[in-house]
Amino acid sequence: MTDQTNRSLSAAEARERMLAAISPITGHEFLPVRSTLGRILAADIIAPHDVPAHDNSAMDGYAVRFDSLAGEGETRLTVVGTAFAGNAFSGLVGKGQALRIMTGAVLPAGADTVVVQEVTRLEDGVVIVPAGQRQGQNTRRAGEDLTRGAVALAAGKHIGPAELGLIASLGVVELAVKRRLRVAFFSTGDELASLGTPLAPGQIYDSNRYTLHGLLAKLGAEVIDMGVVPDRPETLEATLLEASQVADAIITTGGVSVGEADFIKEVLAKLGEVKFWKLNIKPGRPMAFGKVGNAWLFGLPGNPVAVMVSYTQFALDALLRLSGLDPVPVRPLLTVASANAIKKQPGRREYLRGAIAAVDGRFQVKTTGNQGSGVLRSMSEANCFVVLPEDCAGVAAGDSVQVQLFDGLI
Repeated sequence: MTDQTNRSLSAAEARERMLAAISPITGHEFLPVRSTLGRILAADIIAPHDVPAHDNSAMDGYAVRFDSLAGEGETRLTVVGTAFAGNAFSGLVGKGQALRIMTGAVLPAGADTVVVQEVTRLEDGVVIVPAGQRQGQNTRRAGEDLTRGAVALAAGKHIGPAELGLIASLGVVELAVKRRLRVAFFSTGDELASLGTPLAPGQIYDSNRYTLHGLLAKLGAEVIDMGVVPDRPETLEATLLEASQVADAIITTGGVSVGEADFIKEVLAKLGEVKFWKLNIKPGRPMAFGKVGNAWLFGLPGNPVAVMVSYTQFALDALLRLSGLDPVPVRPLLTVASANAIKKQPGRREYLRGAIAAVDGRFQVKTTGNQGSGVLRSMSEANCFVVLPEDCAGVAAGDSVQVQLFDGLI
């Protein structure tokens, strides 16, 4: 197929096109609750009972009837027993009485209010309660978190630590989660050598596959490393066809620019569909997006930092959508002061490596070393991208800039 467009897309246009084209994978598996961290729910979880199951105390103190308390001045109430969490009081709290109660204990019959112990005094079996209490205070009502039959967690929810606790609170032992996304990846280029082999003249070790392995493992995907593919169209074609038969998505690095040995676009057009291949960003201008068979293909640039920018800004959210999780509509940007001047020509959106830190109580960011697209060291020293929009013509020290934290990206 031919390209739909030869023009360079903005970052927003490219992201919108990718997310609009991709539908989630199908298939699920049942796993024990503790094995589902980081997975995506395949079906709604319905609350089988109220959470909490009973009215209970939110504090250590005394359970009382609100109508026992005087409107003004102190109230003296007779203590009739103690209620512990997991050991309910079987009696009734009558008017003029109070029950010593611990956090989480079931609220006894007759009581509707809990007075925290810190404001009370105890004298010979009588608790003295000051004025100013509110009816229903310091209590948790049955079903105030979830009512029986309600959707506790909807299908498509990413399961984190809080979700694990919520699921456990419902007594759920096993649940359905989406199967893992299968992603095949390989590097292209005659200049690349795999680790463990000696370097021939002009060769470099392939770092991109290790970066991608880390990124995809953090995503929770099932990764399929297909090694280094030489710059020969027939070999590239065979590898893409093989990958398309075992994976939901394919990520390549290198071979997407306009050099004589850059064949990804040509082979992709022959085998499937090219939706776009040029972006108006730096680094990472050449990036192919298309499809081979039933597998989506992300042809990333060859330079290591351009790989990370292209992955985090575009491929990541597309893979999240493919796995069954809706990505955030817009990744948040923070506005902070730039600690140093930054040169830039208007025209392209740029992603620079930066380190954000608090200085004299105010956050500021500085760029980290050499910003060349092949320099991974400055990437490893960074904790954010400094994002400069297309119309930016440079930044002076002290100017406000927008940053995107690495947390959640890499």
